[in-house]
Amino acid sequence: MFFERANYLNQLNMEELELIQKIKKHTQKYNADNISRTDAYFHYYNRNPEIIWSFLASMVSRNAGWNMCDLEGKWFSKIINKQLRKKLFLTYERANWLIFQDAFPQLLLYQYSTKMNRPMFHLLRYFHVSSYMVKEWRLFWDRRCIKRLMISQIINEQNIIQKPVIKHPAYRRKVFQTPLFLLQDWFHYSSVIFPTCDGQLFGASVNGFISLSKRIDLGKRLSDILFQKELYPSFYEFAKRTVHTGSRYDYEFYFKDRPKRTTPFLRCTFPLIKQRKHKAEDWSKNKRLKRKWLKENVEHIHPIELTEWYMNKQAQIKKAINLKEIVEMKR
Repeated sequence: MFFERANYLNQLNMEELELIQKIKKHTQKYNADNISRTDAYFHYYNRNPEIIWSFLASMVSRNAGWNMCDLEGKWFSKIINKQLRKKLFLTYERANWLIFQDAFPQLLLYQYSTKMNRPMFHLLRYFHVSSYMVKEWRLFWDRRCIKRLMISQIINEQNIIQKPVIKHPAYRRKVFQTPLFLLQDWFHYSSVIFPTCDGQLFGASVNGFISLSKRIDLGKRLSDILFQKELYPSFYEFAKRTVHTGSRYDYEFYFKDRPKRTTPFLRCTFPLIKQRKHKAEDWSKNKRLKRKWLKENVEHIHPIELTEWYMNKQAQIKKAINLKEIVEMKR
């Protein structure tokens, strides 16, 4: 493997070798934590608006930050023990780190290609990007199929985390098979939310998280919501105006009846995690693409406007936690 990679590198010119090192350096820098990832995706979108996945990734990354901070907030810390909270945080962090580690070099290489006015996707192999995405980037360069590329990126990112996170024995046993996670998944308590500066919330609830196909379907439904003509300007305004701190209060701030802050700032709460590299594998060589993954049309079974739903779910969670505390006090 070492000699094979060395031979590949010998085939590159100095410009290409320097570009690879530059991209690796930038990826490492911006993959430090949830805040840096979220901001990097959004700044990239502003420079390359045709790569719409980067805006979707930024908005979903905001949700990951809110979920992390919830773990150390006023309510969840009462019902989830410290050990499990740490495992949940590390799961979020690992999954999002893996996606960024794979996706950001692709984004930067495309950006460099536009500057040079020639495709440089032959270098994707040096970042262990799947052969599926190499093909899709070349197709995008030739045909500019904006929506197809975004769907391909959704498919790729979810396959990237399937084996090292979702199916990993440690995560599966200690996180995805815990009663708390199964209960949360069953009752749709988790959701991906896109806020507006008018205090409205849109999005979709997450059910069947461990299913690869359901996560891909969720990604496509979320993109359909995010880029609806009448909604997109409001979502973009929120992203541009609102500094991402990781706290759920980032969007609760815009509510008409603004609640008190109950979740902390991410960087005041969690340490930087030094991630270990995993054995890179090309998932697309061992998995057949399902036809339904590639379909562009999506179906929204549930309402996409979630403001009232969110308020009700928050009230239910608080009521359940307060009841649990009362029962424990009487024991």
